Amino acid sequence: MPEIATIGLDITKNVFQLHAVDRGGKIVLRKALRRSQVQGFFSRLPPRLIGMEACATAHHWARTLVGFGHDVRLIQPANVKPYLRRQKNDAADAAAICEAVTRPSMRLVPVKSPQQQSTLMVHGARDLLIGQRTALINALRGHFAELGIVVAQGARNTRQLTAFLYGEANPDFPAAARTALQPLATMLLGIETQIARLDKAILAAHRSDPVSTRLAGIPGIGPIVASCLSASVPDARLFQGSREFAASLGLVPRQHSTGGKARLGSISKMGNRHLRKLLVVGAHAALYSMKSGKTRTALADRARGLLAEKPFKVVAVALANKMARIAWAVMARSTAYEPGTLELPRRRPHRRPAQNHSPLGATQLAR
Repeated sequence: MPEIATIGLDITKNVFQLHAVDRGGKIVLRKALRRSQVQGFFSRLPPRLIGMEACATAHHWARTLVGFGHDVRLIQPANVKPYLRRQKNDAADAAAICEAVTRPSMRLVPVKSPQQQSTLMVHGARDLLIGQRTALINALRGHFAELGIVVAQGARNTRQLTAFLYGEANPDFPAAARTALQPLATMLLGIETQIARLDKAILAAHRSDPVSTRLAGIPGIGPIVASCLSASVPDARLFQGSREFAASLGLVPRQHSTGGKARLGSISKMGNRHLRKLLVVGAHAALYSMKSGKTRTALADRARGLLAEKPFKVVAVALANKMARIAWAVMARSTAYEPGTLELPRRRPHRRPAQNHSPLGATQLAR
């Protein structure tokens, strides 16, 4: 059998599909492996180039195969799809991965360490609990409103409703309603306790990570955003520049340009959705401080100038774009953010392209 040069490995829950070619691109081996057979097969194989789609378990298998001496490269699933030659199945996916991994311009996903994955698990669990807390708050507020009991909006004000349930000073409150709503209030209090525990875990991970502590110096980026950035981007140098990094997070206008005419739409919303949400929320908080005039930096002056021309939320998204670009510089160059030395170029006149309904007209902030 000719010598194997490149392997495409399609990962599933139990059965892994393997597609191997030689140096000339000729198919050498097609094989299905059970989960228990994967380590034994690759441990006996000499070091080879192995491509896999980046998914939830791909980082674990990448670390395992790297331990056997193989050159493992993870590829975004969207970048593998153009190489799929026929209808989708495991064998076709493995062949497409094998073809895609040999492309010299293919963008790769860095392999995360167990600690980085654990940090992202904490973020994922916290985000899930916050969603459940919001659902419980909405349910409690809706049921109390049916009885004419309404409190101000906000998670903190919901405590008045829970206190109303457990207090004895409300004898007119229906007993059946109290029985129905007390389990929801108990779940809400338990979830708030768990969220507080996860916040402490995120803060501990942030303080122990030098990259995360440097990122926290950027306006709008606190421990939560910084630790998520540090764990999500193991090697920022894989991006050619800050513009490319911001584009990978979906913080740039979507293009539909042709015939030399540029058409820009709303932001593309591609890439890491959770990280993009954190950056936009942090940009809103930073922009409130900049708008009040308390912050006197070049970045704040530019943001105030844009607020005079653009809506608040549009400028917030543009500020999130700038925050992402600064974060790339901090991570790629192993430096700290210094607002005093930040010099931004003068704003150039921006002409809105024809038929452009984009809310991201404030992307001058990112230039």
